[in-house]
Amino acid sequence: MVTKKRTSAARPVPPPAAAPVAAEPPATSAAASEPAPQPAAKAAPVAAPAPREPEVRSTAPIPERPAAAWHGAFTTRNGRIPLGGARPSVPGGRFPAKAFVGEAVPFQVTAFREGHDLIGVHLRLTSPGGTETLHRLTPLHDGYDRWRVSVAPLVQGTWRFRFEAFADEFATWEHAAELKIAAGVDTALMREMGALLFERAAAEGDRPADERARLEDAAARLRDTAVSDPAALEIVRDPVIAADFAARPLAALVTLGDDHDLLVERERAGVGAWYEFFPRSEGAQRLEDGSIRSGTFRTAVRRLPEVAAMGFDVLYLPPIHPIGVTNRKGPNNTLTAGPADPGSPWAIGAASGGHDTVHPDLGTLEDFRAFVEAARENGLEVALDLALQASPDHPWVSTHPEWFTTLPDGSIAFAENPPKKYQDIYPINFDNDPAGISAEVLRIVRHWVAQGVKIFRVDNPHTKPLWFWEWLIAEVTATDPDIVFLAEAFTRPSPLQALAWSGFQQSYSYFTWRNSKAELEEFLGWISDETADFMRPNLFVNTPDILTEYLQFGGRPAYRIRAALAATGGASYGVYAGYELIENVARPGSEENIDNEKYEYKLRDWADAEARGDSLAPYLRRLNEIRRAHPALRQLRGLRIHWSDDDAILVFSKHLPAALSPTGVDDTILVVANVDPHSTRQTTVHVDSSAFGVPRGADYDVEDLVTGARWTWNQDNFVRLDAFGEPVHILHVKGTR
Repeated sequence: MVTKKRTSAARPVPPPAAAPVAAEPPATSAAASEPAPQPAAKAAPVAAPAPREPEVRSTAPIPERPAAAWHGAFTTRNGRIPLGGARPSVPGGRFPAKAFVGEAVPFQVTAFREGHDLIGVHLRLTSPGGTETLHRLTPLHDGYDRWRVSVAPLVQGTWRFRFEAFADEFATWEHAAELKIAAGVDTALMREMGALLFERAAAEGDRPADERARLEDAAARLRDTAVSDPAALEIVRDPVIAADFAARPLAALVTLGDDHDLLVERERAGVGAWYEFFPRSEGAQRLEDGSIRSGTFRTAVRRLPEVAAMGFDVLYLPPIHPIGVTNRKGPNNTLTAGPADPGSPWAIGAASGGHDTVHPDLGTLEDFRAFVEAARENGLEVALDLALQASPDHPWVSTHPEWFTTLPDGSIAFAENPPKKYQDIYPINFDNDPAGISAEVLRIVRHWVAQGVKIFRVDNPHTKPLWFWEWLIAEVTATDPDIVFLAEAFTRPSPLQALAWSGFQQSYSYFTWRNSKAELEEFLGWISDETADFMRPNLFVNTPDILTEYLQFGGRPAYRIRAALAATGGASYGVYAGYELIENVARPGSEENIDNEKYEYKLRDWADAEARGDSLAPYLRRLNEIRRAHPALRQLRGLRIHWSDDDAILVFSKHLPAALSPTGVDDTILVVANVDPHSTRQTTVHVDSSAFGVPRGADYDVEDLVTGARWTWNQDNFVRLDAFGEPVHILHVKGTR
């Protein structure tokens, strides 16, 4: 690959009728390494279009051929060939678009020109180290003049990219000659135009000698009257000549687009299987007097191999800090706590310390560091809760009362989310001393980073100023770009998306409440396309706060369905401990589990439940095995919705072309789910197999990765899904017959 060093260094919503995102053009692959600079060539050589290698191989600017030189007395916003709608992008253009290592990133732009002459479009992509590569885009032919190319893998860091469009003289002639010579219209003229074009191209000194000879020979044959028109037509259709011009186009009217940034973060910023547990419940013991002794980091270590064996790679811990006594909540969120009630971990702070302290019942800071190291040895990263709030007993309340809101009666306002009230929690007020509280939070985050924490799950970030998160995340990642922040942003779309483009690497999402086929189709389309340039959803199936009606009343089938959809619909998903035990009884009148672990210890016998066949742990283990074996499932983009004749049968595919896959082979997963947990459904599903490279109407083999069953499928397929047996097919498309 010829490379050089560059010396200088809002995406609109697609139209309703836009082509589906998954209908990818031939993909390219950017170099992960960065060769030494090479001299720039006169013209930009690009690779010929081929099923798996249409990558541009030089970065020299395309010289603009002489055209009618006209210099107006005014400046216009449009270039000679208009370029717009560049993606990836963030609304407003003030923040960089985002991707993660290993992600197949689609680059897209709208480009067109007046009249009927054809154009070409290139992507210039500059790595964090300054190496530039050039990639040719393919038209989507969607009626909206959109062009696209996908690139992977990208190394971590900030990339720069821009698009350039040009009048493609060969493609214009080729198109006209194909039609006219075949029809016997203006054949002599078209042949002479082609000969002149080939001669001009051959005169370019940067073309290889064999290519110049080939073009000169083609020009001579086009002029040779002994060569029949049908034989001349074969020259027009010659794929080798087409490849020559694709690699080194004759370009005129070259138009350059704007520069854009793309922030590529580490893989865990976009991909992960999360598991949440409370350390105080792991290894907790009931004493003879009926009270419960808290588990510790030392006892919680024993559960790490089990979590890792289920295939999870992130272990999320709720706050591990001292818990306040004042207004401590009792079981089931009651206002009165007994002497043995542990209280909510989110009521942070007591006489023993605040956000930089470990709860004495859990052990010491040294014990925590040992826990983090043990998790790492088991292939798990520890994610720590960052909750910017305080109990009435937090040291901040006496040392920095200005960090809270004081009411007219002199009391400090406690947290509320009507109808919920949190009398044991004081929210932070950033208006009185923004510099002071910001510096303190930065200190706390860096303190836990020093203990080995690289991931923070942030509690209710939408209740804090947006500027603060932008500043904090930028400060932290400037010195440690591997840090990941997950936003618990169960909020309106605007603040949810604003948090994402302001820096959060991941976000909770509306998946928890999207249960019907129609809801899921809309949601999956939204996360895999509309917001995929900047927001990475983490599809948590449940939390200590959220037990949806679907789970409450759907029984075991609902738990299997939701886990399968979460594991396959997004690149990151998570479960809260107890999910595998089908803990689906809610506190009356609420969307929370009864006897909620937020307010008490939870004693569970994981091994006994699995031995009795009552645990979903084997199913979760299989889902995570499938995710690890199939890179298509570790992509956020590339999802395509298909159709079924039943309003409860959801069908979607995820496809990763071989050129973009780490395995070097195509990977396609087709998911067919009965989202009604109360019945058996049978229907016909209609699959547009062109979304994953199989011609429509062709037979192809599929294997159910859960059951091992195999079938031959086509465009229309009968399915029967029993909610009480196997409600979801996770099918691996094996290839055409």
